[in-house]
Amino acid sequence: MTEVVIVLAVLANGLQAGTYYTWATGVMPGLARTDDRTFVNAMQQMNVAIVNPVFLASFLGAPVLAVLAVIVTDGDARPWAIGAAVGAVATVVITFAGNIPLNNALAAPGGDIADIGSARRAFESRWVQLNAVRALTSTAALGCLAGAALLA
Repeated sequence: MTEVVIVLAVLANGLQAGTYYTWATGVMPGLARTDDRTFVNAMQQMNVAIVNPVFLASFLGAPVLAVLAVIVTDGDARPWAIGAAVGAVATVVITFAGNIPLNNALAAPGGDIADIGSARRAFESRWVQLNAVRALTSTAALGCLAGAALLA
């Protein structure tokens, strides 16, 4: 049972770390090169599209499985599992406290934003910073789970 939980936790947390890494290293730098209207429209569309069962399974599954890893491990593996749970839960907290409110602020009713440049400036820098932190916390969770797997 321990091995199954840890493997599933590694997979879910790996998917999450990869998601935030990809946004940090490719998606947002690419969008940074676009005009304001393209940037805002693309973010609005991606923020809608990402709320789907496949993403939500890994997004919510990563912290749940990391916490389960704490429950099923003992000895030298448990501190690593605890570190993973902290990182995975922190990732979700950052998302709910920071990224989602920014996404919601960028979503205009009917898709009409009066000042697109101002909307982008209020969103982009802070969202990118928060995503970089999510990339770090989710990668730390993945690394800790790898440590727990080696010691379980």
